[in-house]
Amino acid sequence: MSTSMRVVELVRFGDADTAFATRDLPRPTPGPGQVLVRVLATSVNPLDLQTRRGDYRDQVALPAVIGNDVSGVVVETGPGAADFQPGDEVWYLAPVFAGQGTYAEFHVVDQALVARKPARLSHIEAAGLALVGVTVWEALVERAGVRAGERVLVHGGAGGVGSAAIQVARALGAEVVTTARARDHEFVRGLGADAAIDFSTSDYVPQVRALGGVDVVLDTVGGDTLTRSPEVLADRGRVVSIVDIPEPQNLLAAWGVNATYHFLFVSPGRAKLEALGDLVDQGELRPVIGAVLPLADIAQAHALLEGGSAGEGRRRPRGKITIAVHQSTDPARRTSD
Repeated sequence: MSTSMRVVELVRFGDADTAFATRDLPRPTPGPGQVLVRVLATSVNPLDLQTRRGDYRDQVALPAVIGNDVSGVVVETGPGAADFQPGDEVWYLAPVFAGQGTYAEFHVVDQALVARKPARLSHIEAAGLALVGVTVWEALVERAGVRAGERVLVHGGAGGVGSAAIQVARALGAEVVTTARARDHEFVRGLGADAAIDFSTSDYVPQVRALGGVDVVLDTVGGDTLTRSPEVLADRGRVVSIVDIPEPQNLLAAWGVNATYHFLFVSPGRAKLEALGDLVDQGELRPVIGAVLPLADIAQAHALLEGGSAGEGRRRPRGKITIAVHQSTDPARRTSD
């Protein structure tokens, strides 16, 4: 096996078309308790866009390989790493801002963060579910404690996190309301949403209140969502936000409904992946893949996630944008909307 690997490095902060360079770097070696994984697929997330723009420049020293989703095959194990063997198909969420990222042909990770890939998922699908799935599990289960019979409002139901959140909330026995553009209403209902509201043409608050309010709000969009959530929350409702807060918001109304707010920066872990894998095996969760591109087209993937290329007239795909690191994992489908 070659001792080098192909990677896509972030070499400057800024626009996608000038931020990246493809290079060869030495292949990493697993240390104690670690495994070396041949990356078959990764994905692009909003966190990657923020990192590329320079929002986290204090945490990222250039040049840097970024990215956090992996689905692939174990090729080597370090001392004491007995949980996996070469040839095992695995998936995981790599630690954020810690070591080399996943826009690479190989990646080293602590075995404690790794799970066996669900057999029902392709590598493309697994890579599209890792970060968003772990985020949703932590938000709805570990933070909000969603219970059967409750009503959950998922903002941005057609996106990567939103599409997974609708399915997980339904699997937990909750009723799901989501915001999405009218063109996506059939799509989000197909995922399990009981009601869909077009946030682009009307105020979602009166429509949610007409349904009787909600017990949980999952904020994936930002803006004034935190301020307005108490307007739709039942007493002792919970809000979980996965969005950076650009400016202070007035949360006084939250006091009146005894609301609890959670601010989530996702943390990786095997147990969460295994719980998600159980939902996959039960047929209750399936990642939505909106586009698949090769590793060399990272810049195009970033442009798609930001809303598409004006020159090509594309709009942002539904669900996740995934990266086939090796050609054999790249199906014929390229984009879907």
